[in-house]
Amino acid sequence: MGDLNDKDLIAKHTQQADIIFHTAPADHLPSIEAIIHGVKARAKEGKETNFIHTSETSVLDDNAHGAFKSEKIYHDSVPSEIDSVPDNAPHRKIDLTIVNAKNSELLKGRAKVAIMIPPLIYGFNPNHARLSIQIPTLTRWALKHGYAAHAGKGLAVESNIHVLDLARGYVVLLHAMEKAKYRDELLANPYFFCETTVDNEPSWKEVAGVIGEGLSTAGRIEDTSPREMPEELYKDGFGEYTGAVIGLNSRSRANRLRALGWKPVEKDWRSFLEDELPQILKEDHSSFEGYAGVAAS
Repeated sequence: MGDLNDKDLIAKHTQQADIIFHTAPADHLPSIEAIIHGVKARAKEGKETNFIHTSETSVLDDNAHGAFKSEKIYHDSVPSEIDSVPDNAPHRKIDLTIVNAKNSELLKGRAKVAIMIPPLIYGFNPNHARLSIQIPTLTRWALKHGYAAHAGKGLAVESNIHVLDLARGYVVLLHAMEKAKYRDELLANPYFFCETTVDNEPSWKEVAGVIGEGLSTAGRIEDTSPREMPEELYKDGFGEYTGAVIGLNSRSRANRLRALGWKPVEKDWRSFLEDELPQILKEDHSSFEGYAGVAAS
């Protein structure tokens, strides 16, 4: 137990672990530096490590802010496509820190390193009753203002993944890493996307439409038509980052996990109407003033 900035503590526990998952905020450099320090210490002791870091597909953000749908699709089986994004793209600094450490002489043959890059996460896990971030926040915004909204024109598109399918993706990836030889292509390319079917890639305007219909059916709002969110009300969304968080184009294809036998099996957007919305409607929204937590986006 500790704080993400407790570098010595994180490094200590890293040195004791054969398998490491980093699922904390994707832009927290001190915790990554601590893990790398621990992995290198293990390598010096002759110990091998499996390390999976969690990034996020906003690294592919094109600053559309909802203005258009991009036709650009990134494939994890073509690492040069991912490496083509600017070094100052969201999360890229951390990703490059990990890639550079992976390629160091010390860790060659001693550390198997991968970067999981999930897109928009949705879904509900009854075991811990947690919700995801973007869509529930938009739903709470709609409950407060009486209509569902999108950033800009709402035309941008982001791939998505159910949280339980993503969890299975980590398991499949870990088992493949454990079996792989260091010279295998699996380990040469560190990037892994994890997304649902190509047909399930709605625009942010379409997402808002589903929210509006769900809340109308529940008798909580009258207007089902999605509208553009006024910038002065971004404060009830994601603040100054609203245009980036719910207005980006970020389209990815998980070719590599599928090649390992993984496939998504959970609900599509029915998940929101059947699982997530009922939980949100139980909440007290009287004091809702936007998302105040740390979001990877």
